[in-house]
Amino acid sequence: MHSADLLDQLSDLARAADLEVRTIGRAGPGERETQSGTCRVNGAVWVMLSEADSLDDRVNVLAAALASHAADLLESRYLPPAIRERLAASRRAASDSD
Repeated sequence: MHSADLLDQLSDLARAADLEVRTIGRAGPGERETQSGTCRVNGAVWVMLSEADSLDDRVNVLAAALASHAADLLESRYLPPAIRERLAASRRAASDSD
């Protein structure tokens, strides 16, 4: 599955899990580019995706957010193998960094 398709499917899953997914545009002249990441805003989980990041980086941020904040939803849904593999890789990477 292509990265753009993964990004779309993971974005749909994140929204279904009540994660707020936002896209951050590119920085203007003289400004620093932002990076994709996850944060909490008034208790809600927001996933900020920067257009300055590669598709793979944005996919990784979404997969990590889902693995951390939507495990119940992921277990209760059918997910295509490519999505399951990406989520599993995200969980492994998180446990390796602990």
